Amino acid sequence: MATRIRLQRHGKKGKAVFHLVVADSRAKRDGKFIEKLGVYNPNTNPATIDINFESTLKWVGTGAEMSDTARAILSYKGVLYKNHLLKGVTKGALTAEQVETKFSAWEADKASKIQGKIEGLGKDAVADKAARLKAEAESNEAKAKAIEAKNTPAAEEAPVVEEAATEETAPEAVTEEATEAPAEETAPEAAAEETTEAPAEDAPAAEEEGEAKA
Repeated sequence: MATRIRLQRHGKKGKAVFHLVVADSRAKRDGKFIEKLGVYNPNTNPATIDINFESTLKWVGTGAEMSDTARAILSYKGVLYKNHLLKGVTKGALTAEQVETKFSAWEADKASKIQGKIEGLGKDAVADKAARLKAEAESNEAKAKAIEAKNTPAAEEAPVVEEAATEETAPEAVTEEATEAPAEETAPEAAAEETTEAPAEDAPAAEEEGEAKA
């Protein structure tokens, strides 16, 4: 009987959780299975994977087929790497102690990477929260200013008294022009002086006429 390691869908719509199972390759996806190997929850970040490592390794070692997603999960958990090292022992390339040493080093490195990712996600979450709080504060401040501007009465126009005052100055200008007008009346006096001086210029002519008669 050909066996296959694959996922079975469970959980609610939009928040599916998958069971990692070993089943007959001819069985339906959500049908009967031979053994449940673990649970895969993609709704968390990073995804939560909880499997029975030794049992899964046994099935992989016996040649069970794997779906693409199941293969990725087993590679992530180190099952495929451990199976590769054990094949080296079978061929005489490695000892059991070397396999354990290599796999322990791999697990430590993997755990360090996962922890770094978790810390990075935590920092990103804090920064995102701070940014959202700042944006919300700025939005509230803008709304408060808009409400204040709406409730503040419009500035009053300049008093009309000033315009009236400027209009009242016009008569004064007229009176000033009126006082300056008599200066033009001095012209007749000059004309009168010219008329009085004119006979003086006629006197010699009269004397000349008297001498002519004599």
